[in-house]
Parts: sequence; structure tokens; C-alpha cells
Amino acid sequence: MASGTKRDYYEVLGVQRSATPEEIKKAFRRLAREYHPDVNKDPGAEAKFKEINEAYEVLSDSQKRTMYDRFGHSMPGGGGAGYDPFGGADPFSTIFDAFFGGGMAGGGRTQRTGPQRGADLRYNLRISFEEAIFGCEKEIEFRRLETCPSCSGSGAEPGTDPVRCPKCGGSGEIRQRAPIFNMVTVTTCDACGGTGHVIPIPCRTCSGEGRVRQSRSIPVKIPAGVDSNSQIRISGEGEAGPRGGPHGNLYVALDVEPHRYFLRDGNDIILELKLNMAQAALGDELTVPTVDGEEPLKIPAGTQTGQTFRLRGKGVPFLRQNGRGDQVVIARVMVPTKLSDHQRKLLQELSKTLEGAAPGGERDDSFFGRIKDALGI
Repeated sequence: MASGTKRDYYEVLGVQRSATPEEIKKAFRRLAREYHPDVNKDPGAEAKFKEINEAYEVLSDSQKRTMYDRFGHSMPGGGGAGYDPFGGADPFSTIFDAFFGGGMAGGGRTQRTGPQRGADLRYNLRISFEEAIFGCEKEIEFRRLETCPSCSGSGAEPGTDPVRCPKCGGSGEIRQRAPIFNMVTVTTCDACGGTGHVIPIPCRTCSGEGRVRQSRSIPVKIPAGVDSNSQIRISGEGEAGPRGGPHGNLYVALDVEPHRYFLRDGNDIILELKLNMAQAALGDELTVPTVDGEEPLKIPAGTQTGQTFRLRGKGVPFLRQNGRGDQVVIARVMVPTKLSDHQRKLLQELSKTLEGAAPGGERDDSFFGRIKDALGI
């Protein structure tokens, strides 16, 4: 297009010379939508679309706009018959190569960014003590970003395509040469956000984002033997990636509810068994609870507080291995705090027959003895 026939860029976009960058961008999107070749089949629409892109390439760049305001189409380095806002590439090819399957013009440059992997997600799942021991299957529901079903992630209205960004020529970068030291600065293109393309007609389903947030429900298998802070990775169940990229992963973080009387120590299960003085002194045969049901346990005469009994194979299954830990029963001899008169008399009579400890008593100075003293057992 000869310089004498070039229209004023502000006139092309239909804005005032005092228009803000946002007003210029809004006008460009409106006109690009109107004259997009997939929408407007008039013979002159394609040329008009090229003219709109050329005007926007200059007016959306603050430095180029300043030069254009001072010199018009005769601006240094641009305007007139020699001006090419697309960096030497054929402007019509640069804008429409995406439509016709051609390679990227402009010195072999390629689009800076393509499909990217989606973000990982974390889901917190609370399970019972028994579910952690034996494993289970849970149905979980969560929300994630899915690839837009209407535009397949492109962000463009079905039947249209994104076009090469007229400001950066599809590179996603703006290069400016500083006069001092002949340095070149590279910044992300503010018109396309570094993607290398713009969307004249955004998809109505996702508003041009290429992704929509939807609910999803999936089963999660919890293996036997997990514990709090265990984490299960489910590949491909995270969020969909930008521009049609693959899904990230879903991480299910487990939180195990405490049991009313069992404690867990690795793969062993701890149970505190309360005994009265008679049971501890005379011995007894009891049934104790386990995660598998009740089990018989023989308490020998003279059992002391802190004495342990081990039920083999009644603990937690080894994660991803065969076998189980044990259940450890810890005896706790309970001293009554309230006695009836009859009980008091009986204990007084018993006391007369028992050998009392010497003043100061025998002291267990071993490591475990000091631990028992500290715990009061």
C-alpha cells in the first residue's frame, strides 16, 4: 500500500488520538472480530483485516505510537512505502499462515509457547483407623480445570483460529535496542502475554481461556497399612494444561482418625490394659480387643505396671509387603482412690502379712528404671 493511500492508523481503528491503550485494544478486538476471514466473506475483508492488524501493531507499542504521532507514516524506521510492521515477513502470510497450514513466516521464527502441562492438585482425605489398617476404596469429588469442550483448548470460537500476534510477530517477545552500548533488551509481549498469538473471537464457552472448571468424581483405592501423612499419587487427574496441554497429577493426602483406645507405633498397635490390684497379684485370664476382634490373654500372677504382652501378627500390615506387626499390651495396675470400710479392713489385714519396703527402698538406677521413675510407673 503506497504511503499516499495509507489511512491514518487512528482512523483505521476508529479511535481518538488521545485513546488509552485499553481503548485501542478494545477497538482492535471489535474490528478483528468483524473482519475476521472466517466470519466476513466479503472480497475486501481480508485486506481490511490486514490493515487493522498493521494499525494495532503500531498504536499498541508506546514507542512506535510516539514516533507515529510525531512523523505519521514517515516515521523513522517505518511508515511510507518501505514500512513493514511484521519484520520483513509478508504481512498477509504472517497473519493467515495459521489458517492455511503454512509454516511460520519471518525468518523461520516459531511460536514461543505451546501446550503446557497442567497444575497438580492436592485432596485431603480423612479415613478411620480401621480403614488405614485394612485398606479401603473411597469415592472423592473435586473441581478441576478441564480443556474447554467447545474450542478444544484453543480459546477461539469454534470455526475460527487464533492469529499471529501483530505486535511481536508470533515470537512472544519484544526486542528493543538501546542506543547506549548497543544493548538489546527482551521483554514478554504485553499484547499476547508471550503466547505469540491473539484471539480475535474468543470462545463463548470459556471466554477465551481454553479451560473451564468442572466437578469430577473418581474412586481412590487406599492400600492396607497407610498412616497419616501418607500420600497417594493419581497420574493425569490434575488440572488440564493451557492451550490443550496434558493434565497434571492429583495427590491424595491421608489423615487417619485417632482410635478410642488403640495407638499406633510404626507397624505395632499399642493397647493399655488396666488391671486391679487383685488381678495383678493373683493373675487372671482376660479377653482383650484387637483390630481383628477379641483375643484371649493370660495375665500371670505378680504382674507389674509397665509389663508388656505381645500378640503376634495382630498389628498393622506392612505397606506393599507381606506380613503384619504385633499388638503390644501394656499392663497398668490401678490403685483405688476410694475404699469402702470393708475393703479398707481387708487391705489393712493384708498389709500386716506383706513385707514392706525398706526406707529409701531399692532403687533401679538403670536407664529404663529412670524412664519408669519419670513416668511414675
